[in-house]
Amino acid sequence: MAPPEDSFDQAQVVNIQETSEIRTFDTGATRDNDVGKLDYEGFLSPLALRRYAEYMDSHMLQSDGKLRPSDNWQRGIPTDTYIKSMFRHFMDLWTLHRGHGLVRDKRDGHAVTTDEALCAIVFNALGYLHEYEVALTKLTSKSQLQRESSCRGEEFSPETGG
Repeated sequence: MAPPEDSFDQAQVVNIQETSEIRTFDTGATRDNDVGKLDYEGFLSPLALRRYAEYMDSHMLQSDGKLRPSDNWQRGIPTDTYIKSMFRHFMDLWTLHRGHGLVRDKRDGHAVTTDEALCAIVFNALGYLHEYEVALTKLTSKSQLQRESSCRGEEFSPETGG
């Protein structure tokens, strides 16, 4: 639910004259319009992202007592691992959603909460998406190298990338 318009600080309200390519603010400042640009601020929720970051922070301590770096997962985890974990956490969420009682964590026995299950699902979905995008980028880069080398009359070698 959006806050009422009168709750916004009046200093934030500016007049904008927008042409097809340029926005001109009443201060004289200009910017390109935002048509076709990704709206991260609109697509994401600061509440959900903060809770997700808290979840991730609470899972940095490994069972061996060592802290893993926050970006450890970006080093590469197989998509099969992500999908299996995502299904386990989805089952937790589904059980909670249906009101079928407490769900206990298999490692330490704590009661799994709805937000914890959701954060775990998000982690696995983002990890899977990351691996997918990395593989797609590699495939696209390899395809580009193949096109460039064939244009030069060279043979492409996947092992060397050239």
